[in-house]
Amino acid sequence: MAIDKKATPRAMSFDDGIPQRQMRMPPIIRKNIENGKYLSFLTVAAVLGTWFLVTGMGWANPLFLPSPISVWQSFVEVATIGYQGSTLIEHVATSLYRILTAFAAACLVGIPLGVMMGTSRSAHRVFNPIIEFYRPLPPLGLYTLLVMWLGIGESSKLALLFLAGLPGIIIATIQAVSDINPNYIRAARSLGASRWDLVREVYLPGSGPTILTGMRISLGFVYTVLVAAEIVAATAGIGWMIWDAAKFLMGDIVIMGLIVLGITGMALDLVLKLVGRIIMPWTKLKTL
Repeated sequence: MAIDKKATPRAMSFDDGIPQRQMRMPPIIRKNIENGKYLSFLTVAAVLGTWFLVTGMGWANPLFLPSPISVWQSFVEVATIGYQGSTLIEHVATSLYRILTAFAAACLVGIPLGVMMGTSRSAHRVFNPIIEFYRPLPPLGLYTLLVMWLGIGESSKLALLFLAGLPGIIIATIQAVSDINPNYIRAARSLGASRWDLVREVYLPGSGPTILTGMRISLGFVYTVLVAAEIVAATAGIGWMIWDAAKFLMGDIVIMGLIVLGITGMALDLVLKLVGRIIMPWTKLKTL
């Protein structure tokens, strides 16, 4: 009996479901199309296109919404000549020093305190009222008290940023530690694990992804308070530059400063995710 070659089933190939047009594209472009990342580029393009359209057609007052070209020119001018005696890199470096110093201190205090509060009811009852009381306080209201106590120098600025980032880390750590499977703890204790062994081998590895998420959220809080921290007795910093430019209605510098803040914030968040993937490779998908 003759076999009809046309009716013979053919093994399914991975590329069968991909249009021929996509198969001819470079691999990196085809990958971005398949996983939908091109939508992010379309979003950015749409925002920029709308910005060009609104400013180009004169639908907005240039004093309040300058064109992208004006913002770019301000970026070049501040990066090369400077603003109020400091170049853009100096403003960025000053703000990043304050942000990273305060955020590092918040992590060094918040993670151990959160582990202690999550594993001890007594510690939770002692510290929780203080944290819950100052957490909703407005930054400017808290800043006035810090200035009275610590002066108008760097100490009050770092203290405000530290207090802004601390609650998010503590709350995320408490929740992460509380969600650890009790069977893991009982199994470790049955093997003779001490309290430090439980923290090092059970609590921290199991709660790492949630703690990392809390750190990322906390870093965002620190960024939101930066302008408030730099409006008093500061002469450099992105937040101070934005505040000073706004007093003179220099919208191009204000928008440029906000864009720089957003880009540096995204870069630091990416660094946190990469560090999480290195330290916790078994949960790398959860940190993206």
